[in-house]
Amino acid sequence: MGRRPRAPRAAMLRELRVQNFAVVEEVTLEFGPGLSVLSGETGAGKSILFEALALLIGGRPSQDMIRSGAGWARIEGRFEVEGLDGVTSLCDRAGVDHDDGWLILRRELRREGRHRAWANGSPSTTTLLREFGLQLLELHGQHDHQRLLDRKHQLRILDAFGRHEGRVAETSEAFDRVRTLDSRLEALRRLAREGRERADYLRFKCDEIAAAALLPDEDEALETEARRLTHSEELIELSGSLHQRMYEAEGSIVDQLGELGGQLDALIAIDDASSPFRDLYEAALRNVEELGRSLAPYRDAIEHDPRRLDDIRARQDLLYRLKRKYGDSLAEVIDAGEEARRELQQLSGAGDEIARLESAREAAAAELAQLASDLSDRRRAAAAALSEAVTRALPELGMRAGRLEVQLNEHKAIRRTGAERADFLVSLNPGFPPAPLRRVASGGEMSRLMLALETALIEVDELPILVFDEIDVGIGGEVAHRVADRLVRLSAAHQILVVTHLAQIAARADAHYSVGKVSDTGEARTSVQALTGSERVQEVARMLGGDPASRASRAHAEELLAGQL
Repeated sequence: MGRRPRAPRAAMLRELRVQNFAVVEEVTLEFGPGLSVLSGETGAGKSILFEALALLIGGRPSQDMIRSGAGWARIEGRFEVEGLDGVTSLCDRAGVDHDDGWLILRRELRREGRHRAWANGSPSTTTLLREFGLQLLELHGQHDHQRLLDRKHQLRILDAFGRHEGRVAETSEAFDRVRTLDSRLEALRRLAREGRERADYLRFKCDEIAAAALLPDEDEALETEARRLTHSEELIELSGSLHQRMYEAEGSIVDQLGELGGQLDALIAIDDASSPFRDLYEAALRNVEELGRSLAPYRDAIEHDPRRLDDIRARQDLLYRLKRKYGDSLAEVIDAGEEARRELQQLSGAGDEIARLESAREAAAAELAQLASDLSDRRRAAAAALSEAVTRALPELGMRAGRLEVQLNEHKAIRRTGAERADFLVSLNPGFPPAPLRRVASGGEMSRLMLALETALIEVDELPILVFDEIDVGIGGEVAHRVADRLVRLSAAHQILVVTHLAQIAARADAHYSVGKVSDTGEARTSVQALTGSERVQEVARMLGGDPASRASRAHAEELLAGQL
């Protein structure tokens, strides 16, 4: 059986290491591109590795996941992510180093203390692990790991199939524009309702502050002037007395200094070394004379004006009241007046602004309605095509009466994602009407439904890794070959990991791992072995239901591996 040529992959799981997880003591698996299968006897623990991957990308932990007798469990995955822009963006946003093109996720559970997680060695949150998982891989198995059951994801699948992502983005942007205008209109209308009372207050505030004609540091200047007026008589008496004693009166200090000049001259005549004292003396005399003369105009300028003092006290009271009402300083009071003036202007223009925004909102709503209508038309066409493609594939996958119906149901109002939601309904038995997936499909059927969907989406699905658990429940024979064919086709564009019971699938794999239980220490534990050559022949023979040791069973397995069956 031929294979489709594989395109180069942007990302894949290269290594998975599991320690002390359930019955696994320690297992390290190395994966390559293409299709990898895990097989083994029932109860050997094949699905434990599936559960480990689910936990690695943000699944919910529990204490019973930790191996009996161990205090911790650890799962680590090494992913090659070169060229995967979604992972690169997440790393940049979370501050995770990614320069070498690798992403190593690690999750650690502890019986005591907090569970922990890392991404490329940096501490991580479970939410971030989950976001990485959404960019890297899809798990198809247990219901709680299947995004297919989420209506939002069903709509994304439909849009991916129909290549509507661009129109979905335009619709989302138009919706946000309408919501933004609605918020602004609501704020303005609320302002208008409260406007009359608010405007009266603002007008009073503006008038009160403007009437005061404030200067930024006026209060400090008034305080200085008030202190001089309060002590004016004392200041006049003190300055006058100083003027008399230093300059005006007979025998003043200036006169006394003049008499001392003769004595200084006699001193200098006797000792030339004392001549520098003459400059000091003359400077002192000039300074004293200047001080004495200056005290007179200072005294004459002092006002004793009780009326002016009353005016200042009144002005200070006004400034105090304004600061109590509008700010801690006069500068803040002035700013408060300006802010009130601006708000008053805004209130005055609210009516015009509301009319302008209503017109803009009407235009934006019309644009949104047009975009949503066009998107609805495209979705109806895509829903019919996807339903037909998947329904056509289901009989090949063992569901002969299977039928998928992608139903579109309108919302009461247009949402960010458009005017409708998508519901995936399925009927797997004749005579039964289609019903929601969760109520109809078993785990194995769900995996095969996803296989049919993934095949339909193979050209548009950007997830690099797909993992299927129990995909082969209830099928065999020719259907098993068809399931294997589809997995091989998917592996041309994705890395595929499959937990399987079917020899037909295992024989087509690029890598085959056998999962078994050993109890050499008296306690059961799971082991995993990569199979090659005769080991793989023996495992495929066992999966075919024959005696692995018999020549006939081995020959049958060899033929299957050679692609002759």
